[in-house]
Amino acid sequence: VQLQASGGGLVQAGGSLRLSCAASGSFFSANAIYWYCQAPGKQREFVGAITRGGITNYADSVKGRVTLSRDNAKNTAYLQMNSLKPEDTAVYFCRLLPLDSWGQGTLVTVSS
Repeated sequence: VQLQASGGGLVQAGGSLRLSCAASGSFFSANAIYWYCQAPGKQREFVGAITRGGITNYADSVKGRVTLSRDNAKNTAYLQMNSLKPEDTAVYFCRLLPLDSWGQGTLVTVSS
């Protein structure tokens, strides 16, 4: 399974972005999707996850600002980020579990 994250870009603080994670292959619906971010010079951090059944879990740092969703018919997951802060600047990655397939990241830059 190959994953491709997209939707990143430059946005002003307070703005919104929707990231997508598109998967090839036929195992998408059988996996949970995890999202991570990695800021410059920092370790990769958990952002949130959505199970096969659509149950979501979020890191405290993004709770209330991030919404995860998935469309199994399109083999695509989404990360909606609102009220963006400069500290949200990072490369965002998606990951399928238990398949443990990682996608290329997409860069989000939030200007103050």
